[in-house]
Amino acid sequence: MAEPDRSEVLRRFHAAVNMDAAELEAWLETAESRRVGQRKAPGSESVGHASGRRIVRILRTAEPDLGDEDYRHMRKVAGFVTRHRAQEPANPVTSRWRYSLMNWGCDPLKD
Repeated sequence: MAEPDRSEVLRRFHAAVNMDAAELEAWLETAESRRVGQRKAPGSESVGHASGRRIVRILRTAEPDLGDEDYRHMRKVAGFVTRHRAQEPANPVTSRWRYSLMNWGCDPLKD
C-alpha cells in the first residue's frame, strides 16, 4: 500500500473509531458485546467481536509498526462504521445496532 493511501486510511480509521483501546477491551468483555453480530458458525465468536480484538491491537501498535494487513483491516473498519451508522434506529441507546458498532470501536453516543 502506498504511503499516501496509508495516511488516508489512518485518518478514516481514527475518524470512525472513537473508543480507546482500554474502553474497547472492557466492552468486549461484556455479555452484550458477545451477543451481537454475525457468526461464521453457530456458537462461534462474531465477526465484529473478533474485529474489536484486532482493533485493540492496532490501537496499541505504534504507527510505524503497522503492516499491510493492519491497514486493510482499518479500511474495513472505517467502511463498516460508515455504512452501519447510516442505519441508525429510533432508539439507539440499548440497541443491537449500537452494541454492534461498539464491537467495531465506535460508540455512537460519544459523538
